Amino acid sequence: MSETSPSWKTFPGQAFPLGVSEVDSGTNFAIFSQHATAVTLCLSLPESFPQTHALMNIIFVKERLGRVDGGMMEFSLDRNVNKTGDIWHICIKDLPRSNVLYGYCMDGPRGWHEGHRFDSRVVLIDPYAKLVDGRRFFGDSSKKFSKFLGTYDFDSLPFAWGDNYKLPNIPEKDLVIYEMNVRAFTASESSGLDPDIRGSYLGVIEKIPHLQELGINAVELLPVFEFDEFEFQRRPNPRDHMINTWGYSTINFFAPMSRYASDGGGPLKASQEFKQMVKALHGAGIEVILDVVYNHTNEADDANPYTTSFRGIDNKVYYMLDLNNNGQLLNFSGCGNTLNCNHPVVMELIMDSLRHWVTEYHVDGFRFDLASVLCRGADGSPLSAPPVIRAIAKDSILSRCKIISEPWDCGGLYLVGRFPNWDRWAEWNGKYRDDLRRFIKGDSGMKGSFATRVSGSADLFKVNKRKPYHSVNFVIAHDGFTLYDLVSYNFKHNDANGEGGNDGSNDNLSWNCGYEGETDDSTVKAIRSRQMKNFHLALMISQGTPMMLMGDEYGHSRNGNNNSYGHDTAINHFQWGLLEARNSNHFRFFKEVIKFRRTRRVFGRDTFLEKTHWTLVQNDVTWHEDNWHNFESKFLAFTFHDNNGGDVYMAFNAHDYFIKVPIPAAPVKRRWFRVVDTNLESPNDFVLDGVPGIKSTYNMAPYSSILLEAK
Repeated sequence: MSETSPSWKTFPGQAFPLGVSEVDSGTNFAIFSQHATAVTLCLSLPESFPQTHALMNIIFVKERLGRVDGGMMEFSLDRNVNKTGDIWHICIKDLPRSNVLYGYCMDGPRGWHEGHRFDSRVVLIDPYAKLVDGRRFFGDSSKKFSKFLGTYDFDSLPFAWGDNYKLPNIPEKDLVIYEMNVRAFTASESSGLDPDIRGSYLGVIEKIPHLQELGINAVELLPVFEFDEFEFQRRPNPRDHMINTWGYSTINFFAPMSRYASDGGGPLKASQEFKQMVKALHGAGIEVILDVVYNHTNEADDANPYTTSFRGIDNKVYYMLDLNNNGQLLNFSGCGNTLNCNHPVVMELIMDSLRHWVTEYHVDGFRFDLASVLCRGADGSPLSAPPVIRAIAKDSILSRCKIISEPWDCGGLYLVGRFPNWDRWAEWNGKYRDDLRRFIKGDSGMKGSFATRVSGSADLFKVNKRKPYHSVNFVIAHDGFTLYDLVSYNFKHNDANGEGGNDGSNDNLSWNCGYEGETDDSTVKAIRSRQMKNFHLALMISQGTPMMLMGDEYGHSRNGNNNSYGHDTAINHFQWGLLEARNSNHFRFFKEVIKFRRTRRVFGRDTFLEKTHWTLVQNDVTWHEDNWHNFESKFLAFTFHDNNGGDVYMAFNAHDYFIKVPIPAAPVKRRWFRVVDTNLESPNDFVLDGVPGIKSTYNMAPYSSILLEAK
């Protein structure tokens, strides 16, 4: 035992668990760094703690670069006493059990060419900090350069999940996913919520009735790990007017975004309210999937680094480097750095983080941003059996979770249908998105591809024990056009981003229906309305797992901006007034189609169609088609068969002219009823009970689709 002052007693501490933990002798701090040669623990005690003012003679950290306002107590770790292997540790007796801010200063080799980036002036966030404290209110420009430090809480009682609480445990084949942003969902005044809870976890709770009415049963939350929304404003640059609202710039992999707490409540309140949100969503039968970013961090590149944690702790371990090029950071993320995911230490960090979110916060799954990065080795080379991907698939704690990859990265590793999966991983199906966009907008030669995609993408996923639901089907996601903009713009309009139009995809496979942007032309508006309904219907009748984007249920527009990550404005905020007024008919159609999917067994199969080539009849589907090889044909009709006779016939006409469609005979002792015709005005565009009187032919309008049900 040693003493740093008459009132503080320290012990060597223990190497595990990493982070902060309570042990018999006090509070234990443990952090990994293989290459550091000196480590100092820095603490800031709450002002209410009785010893704080009496201990001002202890050594203080002064003027740490860009980090700490005022002083922090220093505890220098002795490598001969406070180090086990590559873990540095110390135990301090009688520290407060909460509201302590802490970080580390580290020094080590300065060989840039060897991959080191040590700077002993910077106070660093513990990678295993379970809570992170910084500015309290989202977008508070008066605290733009606020500092971020770890904190902990051993005072609070365990969260009360309740005796009757249970996980939804929705089978993957039954999922309907709603991709959404916590802040943007209720940040607008139009939400009608108290200003204290707008844009918060509690705000989501208030709007659960909307999610239930829409009919989705899973939310996929854009990143909710701690991030700095002002990262673009730390220095003059073309993007220094932007506020990061998407959150793909992680500071810490364990801490919930603290500024999503209500009324500036801080990290502990954020943790508690996140659990309240999960509990409420589960109570409504809605699962919670997190969009997680393990491919890079907020620490940017070597030209303009934003050192907050990993870079200063052990850059050579945590990031992929090109040691043949002066130790420069490799950039497969498009964000300046790439996490070294298959290094054993980094892999364990990822696994511990995932387990934490499952055990502590009860989340139901994860969508891995740019997941192909997790398939690369330390030098960036693709791996056929990436250890971290296998570990996630095989982990017992994660076994109940949905695990979804975004199977590409910014280095060109495109793995759609080929992502290493161990029969567990699902994938965002980018080919589904592209093929549906091209067919629905009327591109030639797409009929066969459209048929392949709506029937489950067996060409990509019918391998080993994979299932149709391993294809996460989507037409729209957070990046790119909204559904409204997809049918309203041929070109991106990203001037507001400040990058001269160089950001965002140039190839959106969109069609403006005859006019670029907003118009009063009734003909153009009618086609746009039909096209949005066509896309939604095609998505919801497809085999696989459908995912839609927040706001598409009322026709949200970003005014043609297809890369709106930096706008904390109406560009991204859900506009509740539009939902309740102008677009109520649009919303009605969307919710009714979702509910129709969820109540009809033919759309949620857990096995593929038995044949993968297109013959006239298959056990599960009939393709009413003998014109597969006609490049100019833009029409497709087919019937999904139900063993009990509840067949569903669907036809899609992407031509710009009417087609008289022959209707096949209904099953024995049944008749066809028209449920959907996207050419009709509401409420006739969707009639749940169906409209009888279907004759042997049906005159389909240009750019329209129909759905008939046998009863």
